[in-house]
Amino acid sequence: MSTILERRELAPRIHEIVVEAPRIARKALPGQFVMVMADEKGERIPLTIADFDCAEGTVTMVLMVVGASSLKLSRLEVGDRLYALIGPLGQPSDIAPVDTVVMVAGGVGTAPIYPIARAYHQSGARVITIQGARSKELLFWADRLASVSHEHVVTTDDGTAGRQGLVTEPLAELLSRDAEKKIARVYAIGPAVMMKFCSLTTRPFGVETIVSLNSVMVDGTGMCGGCRVDVGGQTRFTCVDGPEFDGHLVDWDLLLSRQKIYHSQENCARERLTKESAER
Repeated sequence: MSTILERRELAPRIHEIVVEAPRIARKALPGQFVMVMADEKGERIPLTIADFDCAEGTVTMVLMVVGASSLKLSRLEVGDRLYALIGPLGQPSDIAPVDTVVMVAGGVGTAPIYPIARAYHQSGARVITIQGARSKELLFWADRLASVSHEHVVTTDDGTAGRQGLVTEPLAELLSRDAEKKIARVYAIGPAVMMKFCSLTTRPFGVETIVSLNSVMVDGTGMCGGCRVDVGGQTRFTCVDGPEFDGHLVDWDLLLSRQKIYHSQENCARERLTKESAER
């Protein structure tokens, strides 16, 4: 059982949890994830490793409250212990030697993109980061991303921070100046619809685009089949074959339709847990 050392609310419904997990911290690599259980009756849910410190033996996770299990995790306090924490799982990011890489982070996608951006920055690559959110209050870790970026662009849908607009707009501008920037690779992590349109934006330029489909994972072992995706006409399992894939090969329409399957069940479970807590 892993003890919670720090926790804080980064934005409405978005929480950061730092846990003591020295064995996982020693093995963790950018792009990997852990399976977490808040208590013995909770579901196990996958969370990307947002940060790790080998010296301190800590692992940092960022979660958005969606269903009952994520709500349970968000309610844990410093000193509490997770019922289970397993990892690191999944294939790590391929930190290939490149001149320039662009990181596009949408919403909670900021958390998983941070360790990848840091790894590229440490490798000597020029890192350009585009960080987007619906509004200023939903932005987090902007300072962290800026610290590992040679250029950091912020966009918000409503214009309350940075430039108003979608992340695809500065992405297209950067790609148009490709001869100067020598962009070799783009990472896009965030809502599926954002990753889809980032991939559509980069396709005409022929720039390799990597997306992380961590949000579709369920059991983390490939046994349940809930995370299956169509990549280049082949069925792949996100938790064992990914979570990162070539964004130009993902069947986005199929993925987006499947993401909606359990929304009603998630809402019901969260509402039931909220009601039970209020009655105690």
